[in-house]
Amino acid sequence: MNNPEGALSLLAAPAVRLLHLRHVYGKVAALDGVTLDIPAGRMVGLVGPDGVGKSTLLALIAGAKALQQGGAQVLGGDIGEAGWRDAVCPRIAYMPQGLGKNLYPDLTVAENIRFFSRLYGQSRAEGAERAQNLMRDTGLSPFADRLAQKLSGGMRQKLGLCCSLIHDPQLLILDEPTTGVDPLSRRQFWELVDRMRFRASGERSMSVIVATAYMEEAERFDFLVAMNAGKVLATGSPAEIKQKTGATSIEEAFISVLPEEERKRAKKLEIPPRRADGAAPVISARGLTCRFGDFTAVDHVDLDIGRGEIFGFVGSNGCGKTTTMKMLTGLLPAGEGRAELFGQTMEAGGMNSRRRVGYMSQSFSLYTELTVAQNLELHARLFQLPPEKAKARIADLLDRFGLEPFVHTLASELPLGMRQRLALAVAVVHSPDLLILDEPTSGVDPIARDEFWRLLIELSRLQGVTIFISTHFMNEAARCDRISLMDSGKILATGTPQQLTLMRGAATLEDAFISFLEEAVSSRQGAAAVGDASREIIVAGEATPKKTPWFSFSRMMAYTIREILELSRDPIRLGYALFGPAMLLLVLGFGITTDVDSLTYAALDRDNSFISRAYLSEVRGSAYFIEQPPIRDATDLRNRLKSGAVAATIEIPPGFGRDVKRGRQTEVSVWIDGAMPFRAETIHGYLQGVHRQFLADPAIRGNAPPPPAEQVNIETRFRYNQDFDSIYAMVPGAIALQLALIPAILMALAIVREKELGSITNLYVTPVTRLEFLLGKQIPYIALAMVDFVIMFLMAIYVFKVPLKGGFAILAFGSIVYVAATTGYGMVVSAFTRTQIAALFGTAILTILPASMFSGMSTPASSVTGMGRVMGQLFPMTYYLPISVGAFTKGLNFADLWPHLAKLALFIPALTLLSLLLLRKQEK
Repeated sequence: MNNPEGALSLLAAPAVRLLHLRHVYGKVAALDGVTLDIPAGRMVGLVGPDGVGKSTLLALIAGAKALQQGGAQVLGGDIGEAGWRDAVCPRIAYMPQGLGKNLYPDLTVAENIRFFSRLYGQSRAEGAERAQNLMRDTGLSPFADRLAQKLSGGMRQKLGLCCSLIHDPQLLILDEPTTGVDPLSRRQFWELVDRMRFRASGERSMSVIVATAYMEEAERFDFLVAMNAGKVLATGSPAEIKQKTGATSIEEAFISVLPEEERKRAKKLEIPPRRADGAAPVISARGLTCRFGDFTAVDHVDLDIGRGEIFGFVGSNGCGKTTTMKMLTGLLPAGEGRAELFGQTMEAGGMNSRRRVGYMSQSFSLYTELTVAQNLELHARLFQLPPEKAKARIADLLDRFGLEPFVHTLASELPLGMRQRLALAVAVVHSPDLLILDEPTSGVDPIARDEFWRLLIELSRLQGVTIFISTHFMNEAARCDRISLMDSGKILATGTPQQLTLMRGAATLEDAFISFLEEAVSSRQGAAAVGDASREIIVAGEATPKKTPWFSFSRMMAYTIREILELSRDPIRLGYALFGPAMLLLVLGFGITTDVDSLTYAALDRDNSFISRAYLSEVRGSAYFIEQPPIRDATDLRNRLKSGAVAATIEIPPGFGRDVKRGRQTEVSVWIDGAMPFRAETIHGYLQGVHRQFLADPAIRGNAPPPPAEQVNIETRFRYNQDFDSIYAMVPGAIALQLALIPAILMALAIVREKELGSITNLYVTPVTRLEFLLGKQIPYIALAMVDFVIMFLMAIYVFKVPLKGGFAILAFGSIVYVAATTGYGMVVSAFTRTQIAALFGTAILTILPASMFSGMSTPASSVTGMGRVMGQLFPMTYYLPISVGAFTKGLNFADLWPHLAKLALFIPALTLLSLLLLRKQEK
């Protein structure tokens, strides 16, 4: 990447011009008045640790974030104007921070590339040719059918680069593309980028802006921008910056341009030699092997790590480092071989030895909602330190690690370097004998990294703590007492950094490591597998900027096809989507009913006459009641009601038969369980009917006059559901509920999933419009909901025996309109949620409440008043429920139901428009 200054073809206009750019998050200024010209046609590096504003700056340049203050001219126009942003979007490629952040893990290599090809409106033939060339040139062709989630870190970054370059951009923006990538993959990545900057004519045309925290990587770039605390500290070529500062390396130069207070913290790091004490190894492994099915993750590893040793573990992504560390600490069982920790054989799940181990992950396992002191106190309790000992230990750690000024500060508000110190303090709060560190200094500035290493050296040399560290920083690996190089589950070499460098005759440890890896890859796959830096990149052709249409069927279908592929490879989600509604319909259809029958009752007949027995036979003959054994006495009566053994009791007094024959007034005592008022009222009505029927029987009345008749005799008749069977209403209502709940949830999750994964960035920085994005994701779930409708319709007919008395056409058409509305409802809900859990619960609550309370399912919609009526009218089920019940039970057709259908159809444009307003094309 370093080229003679004379060879650079400098353009008069800069690729990017920033004027007084300011961007804040709450009270924190990520960018503070940045004014900068980024030259065109060059490899430009933004250098600095995490949290200095690099990612924010790149996102603003790419148009992924909205400008707050200041201006940004990108490729000759104002990126803050929507018109220019849409026009320049096809000329920019943006690869966000994180391994494969712009990729879809459930899509294959070829499918990911094809997805981006569709987003940029390329034809099938053009997209296939470009994809084939890119996969060949990046060495991904043999892995075209492999899922992105199964690629190593380096391969994911190559795939991300392929997806970014599919449309041959003029400006390529890369946000820390090699963080977490091994040195060999990192070198191949940059060689690939450098070669792709040239077309067949050999003229430099593509500008590249890169953010990086690797200072040694910065030496490769043509132009550097050093940043700290949201400000630009220095600009120029690496040679110019080193000359201005009098430094011999970019790391030294960066430190020299920092503010004076931070420069004072910089001290030369000295590592005292380790004194071997001849003690038994803390960690010992022989023939350690781990297999996952047919895949061998760790292959017969032999390893010894001594007490107080700083041992480095270096290897390519996916080589088995983490698996080996888990087996050595008992987190994973070993398939073969043995591992000893502190002289004891490790068993998966064993706790005794693991209490002597401290662990610090790359992502810092801290509770961000707790303060520094609370994090330390919590972990002290987890390791069961006595209160007095814990108090003294925490005070000592706060002092030694320089955390006292931040003792009451939340972990989320700490600077990155302080957060790193806190994570280390938490890891050693229980005074472990072994400390395991997983890439602990990723993204940390050089000064903070050196301070962190001073703490490690103190633990190792003064306290005898064994430190087992994995890293991708070669200058960090060079500080270890010994290191092991690992590839494909095998240990390639173990020794001191100096020994390994001499073994390969290399100038640096990084060169030695790459040499070991290249030899291993060559012997395993052949020399061609490593990659040939001399190969020419064949580009599909000169990119001709095309006018972006306001709506593209190809771009919309890109998301539709992607969603279908992702669903087909997620059996749990697909199974829930297909069979979840059917299961819930079974529960609602059979488990929930408004029918009040099979009521248990018992009688206490104190008269035991012919007439009293005749009275009870009237109750016994009712289809609604089931007789239980007779009641013995008043105490038994109360106990039977209290226990719920019966729903009602009947007590007939002595002389009942005599009084009835003589026409005297008499009473029958009925006790009803009123715990459920609706059921109690129904039982009351049933028993009143039985009583009237008994009194009207001439065989009972004899010569006595009939009871007084009402002036008007009213008989109730029911239409449509003459049997008054609630299942005929419950099943059509349950179908309406399921077609509201499940499609809305799936739609909300589909959009929020993009936010969680970070792939929502593809909406921000590609030509796809919000309407194309929403419709593309909505179509599969409408189709899926209609499959659910067919399943539930067949269940209603054949399982629940609910007849379809009306037209199927109106029911099916109404269902299509309905699920289009309910998926639109899910789109609206997704605008307020950022996690899938929140989307799931939010959509469920906001769907079930209006569906069950205000849409006519439990109470007629016409009888709902006030705010409940308003909520019901704003929910699609209010208008679909009459269609479902009407078609099934009332025999209604299109002529009867079209007013409901017309109102339901209005939800589609209304909810889509609301979703468009709420869904931003830029992040705030």
